[in-house]
Amino acid sequence: MKAQPLAGIRVLEVGAYISAPYAGVILTSLGAEVVKVEPRQGEAFRRGEDNNNAYFIQYNTGKKSIAVNLKTQAGAGVVKALVPKFDVLIENMRPGKMAALGLGEADCRPLNPSLIYTSISGFGSGGPWVDRPAYDTIGQSIGGIYSIMNDAGNRRLTGTCMADLITGIGSAMGILAALLGRERSADRKGTLLETSLHEAVSMITIDALTHAYEADFDPVRNSRHPQAQNFCLQCADGGAITVHLSLSQKFWGNLARVSGHPELIDDPRYATYDVRRVPENYEALVAIMEAAFRKKPRAEWERLLVEADVPFAPALSMHEVVEHEQTQWLGLVGPEVKGIPVVRPPWRFDGQRPARSELRARVGEHTREILAEVYPPAEIDALLARGDVYLPA
Repeated sequence: MKAQPLAGIRVLEVGAYISAPYAGVILTSLGAEVVKVEPRQGEAFRRGEDNNNAYFIQYNTGKKSIAVNLKTQAGAGVVKALVPKFDVLIENMRPGKMAALGLGEADCRPLNPSLIYTSISGFGSGGPWVDRPAYDTIGQSIGGIYSIMNDAGNRRLTGTCMADLITGIGSAMGILAALLGRERSADRKGTLLETSLHEAVSMITIDALTHAYEADFDPVRNSRHPQAQNFCLQCADGGAITVHLSLSQKFWGNLARVSGHPELIDDPRYATYDVRRVPENYEALVAIMEAAFRKKPRAEWERLLVEADVPFAPALSMHEVVEHEQTQWLGLVGPEVKGIPVVRPPWRFDGQRPARSELRARVGEHTREILAEVYPPAEIDALLARGDVYLPA
């Protein structure tokens, strides 16, 4: 299989911020041609910097851009005219907005029965929350992330946009499944694919939900740690090491010895996994390991833990992640675009990882090129003159 298995697939993206654009950039990394439909000023994540904004680069390199005024009948008509040329349409407007523009699934389906019409919302297409605005923090909050990622009685914001990102990933997964289903059907009929922040978050809280019902209490940040037998330990130089033992007696014994505490191996509080995961025993063990690891720098602990065959990893900052030897070997990041290391897809096909394009389109850079597929030159000029579509300033 080629590293870009979606070559030949065309995607029309009417999206902004993260969830829809991230789904689109995953697809373009896999070989799809993605055409981004933007207003004259560009989507919000350009932040007034056209094609130079770091976030725009990360979520949009490789896409083409057309600038369209969807508020005019002729502008919405441009998208309708393009729909028959595309396999997928992705939108993440509030429910009902696309239909109000005349671009809902019911409007587009007669134009292209094979279309995968993908609608991403905050809370789905119905229900008591259907009309509420939604951003990443809202998705994390209602989905339970702020509960399970914090300590009991101290719910706080997390450090990144997990809800938006998993919604983009989940949307891309759904689109891939819908494309496969369409290709396997005799009539190549498309589908309406719907997802939301609220639904997508369940993909990363499923273990916590299972834990809640298995243990009959609502888990928080450290509820799972005794079961997993994991530790995040500060070192003498300010670095940190994480260790994960799970049920293994071998790994437990190796950690006890390398940490300088072989006497713990036969201690009745720690002799077996079942007693080590008792919360008070685990907490006491954490304190012992914290004290031990503060005596040596991270690099020395890394060497010792490798020699002792203990499952561990350094707790890296994002700059360290990019520079780490294993990240480099995997070819997971790159190329740099305007100093931003773009992240490549986390898959390899027959040893090849799909590449990220360095193309960072200006707002409306491809308007004339794409519209030439459905309009003669004189009509494109008329659309430009009326302000229904735009070229770069």
